[in-house]
Amino acid sequence: MTRAARSLTPFAQGVRDGLPFLAALAPFGLLFGVAATEAGLGFGAAMGFSAGVIAGASQFTAVSLMGDGAPALIVVVTALAVNLRMAMYSAALAPHIGAAPVWKRALAAYVLFDSVYACAAQAYPRHPEWSVRDRMLYFAGAAGPAVPMWLAVTAVGSVLGATIPAWLALDFAAPICFLAMVAPGLRTLPQVAAAVTSVAGALLLAWVPYSLGLLVAAALAMAVGAEVERRWAKA
Repeated sequence: MTRAARSLTPFAQGVRDGLPFLAALAPFGLLFGVAATEAGLGFGAAMGFSAGVIAGASQFTAVSLMGDGAPALIVVVTALAVNLRMAMYSAALAPHIGAAPVWKRALAAYVLFDSVYACAAQAYPRHPEWSVRDRMLYFAGAAGPAVPMWLAVTAVGSVLGATIPAWLALDFAAPICFLAMVAPGLRTLPQVAAAVTSVAGALLLAWVPYSLGLLVAAALAMAVGAEVERRWAKA
C-alpha cells in the first residue's frame, strides 16, 4: 500500500474504491429506466421502484416478468429470490460491522449495492486495525456516490425511454458490472464451481417460463458449491 493510500481516511478510501463501478452502474440504471417505461411504469413508479428497492438485478427481473404478464406472485417470489444474495452479503459483512448501532446497520442494508459489498469485502480484511466506526465510514464512502447516480440515471432512462439508440448496447452493462465484481472474488475451487454451475444452469434453463430457470440455477450453484467445499475440506 502506498503512503498516499495510507493517508486517506476510511471514508475517502471508500469513495475512491467505489467510483470505478459507476462506469458500469450508469448504463445499468439507464437500461432499467428504459425497461420500466417499456413495461408500462410511469416516471413516478419507476423512480419509486429504484428508490424503494435499490437492487438492479431484482428490479430488472420484476419489470421483465411484468412485461411478460407474469402473475404477481411469480414476480414477487422471483424478485425476492434474485435478491437473496443480499442476505449472503449481509452475513459476510456482519463480523465486520455487526456491532454498529441498529440505525446504521439499517441504512447500510438499504444502500447495499453489489459494488459496495465487493469493495467492503476486499477492504475490511486489509485493514484489521479499523474500528467499527471506520468500517462504517468506508461503507458510506463506497455507497455514497452510487445512490444518487442510480436514481439520476433511472430518471434519465425513464424520461428518454426508447429514444436511447440501440447501438449504445446498454444491455451489456449488467453482465460487465457483475463480472467486474465477481471475478476477483473467485479464489477457491468451491467458489469457481458455484460460479460455473450458475452460469451453465442459467444458460441451459433460459427456456423456462418467467425466468424461473434462474431460481433453479441459483439453487444448483449453491448445492454444488457447498458439496465441493465439503469434499475439499475433507481432502
